[in-house]
Order: sequence, then C-alpha cells, then structure tokens
Amino acid sequence: MEGALIILSSPSGAGKTTLVKKLSNLYNFEISISYTTRIPRINEINGQDYFFVNEEDFKKLVNNEELLEYAKVFNNFYGSSKKKVFKLLENGKNVLFDIDWQGTNQIKKHNLKFKLITFFILPPSKKTLLNRLAERENNKEEIINERMKKFEDDVKHWEDYDYVVINDNLEICIQEIKDLIDSELKKQKKSFDKSKINEHVKLLIN
Repeated sequence: MEGALIILSSPSGAGKTTLVKKLSNLYNFEISISYTTRIPRINEINGQDYFFVNEEDFKKLVNNEELLEYAKVFNNFYGSSKKKVFKLLENGKNVLFDIDWQGTNQIKKHNLKFKLITFFILPPSKKTLLNRLAERENNKEEIINERMKKFEDDVKHWEDYDYVVINDNLEICIQEIKDLIDSELKKQKKSFDKSKINEHVKLLIN
C-alpha cells in the first residue's frame, strides 16, 4: 500500500516545524527534508533538518526538474526532492511536509496518484505569535517586523487547505492532526467551522 503526502503549512512562527518533528517522532511518519539556500540556524544539522546548498546548486535542481515543489521565502529558496519523496511513498511511508502555500499549490497541480492531506496551522493569538518570533529570532526587531508583514499575506491562504488547526496547546494540536490524518486514510473526510476560522484570522491580522 502506498503512503500519503501530509502537508503542514503556516505563517512563520505558528509552530509547524515543531509539529512536524513531533508527529514524526510519535507516529513514525517520514519527514521530507527540503533543500534550502539559507544559512543554518544554531543546532540545525545538514541532512537532518535541511540539505543546505548554494543558489547555483539549487538552480541546477530546478533546471533538472528534480524538485516536487520549490519556493522563494525571505530571499532564500526551499524545495522538496521528487526522487526521495516518491521512493518513500512507494515504500508505503506517509511523508510529512513542512512547506508554505506556494509549495502546496505546486504539489496540488501535479495531480499525483498518492493521497494528499493538507493542513494550515494558525497561532492562537497575535501576542503568542510575536512571542514565538521574538524567542526564535533573538528579539531582532527588523526580522520580526519582516515576518509579521509576510504573516498577513500568508494567512490569507488558509482557505486552500483541507483542514485548519489552531496551535494553542502543542499536545492537543498534535492529537487533532493525527485524528484527522487517521480519518482521511480511512476515507472519512471531516469538516471544520470555516466561519470560526475566518473570525480568528481577522483577529490575527488586525
């Protein structure tokens, strides 16, 4: 039985990377490790967190059509390896993606034979988002402001996803995502309150 592609997207600071790592550890999902041209953060390991490459090598991957999706985010390129992902899926592994809405749209356009489940992750409040960004970016105001500007553009894409989950409590959020994945794999599609999410988004960007 072939595996499924499970995408988690969110604006910067909503916690999708942490969620992807936790889901992988708890439920034995594989993570699609992206190529990126950005400089590694402290404690990031090449080949484990990302494949860190220069822009020239990244463009070669694009030109050779080796990427399932790619996008430019904050002046750095990110992309997923087609070959690595397809091999995992064909071996029955469910593959988690930590990518943005641009990459998600590209994957959806491929019309793949594999099951695709997409999640958009939102922070519980603007204050929580700012706190998370400040902690991650060591209170660098210029970077935080840049992230917040992009947040307002990114968050509008929540409607393109199968599910939207608010990441208030990490453990509850993980369980909610896992339950929804299980339902989808059993071909039991769930619904969520879109009007509630719409109101929540309005609070986040005002």
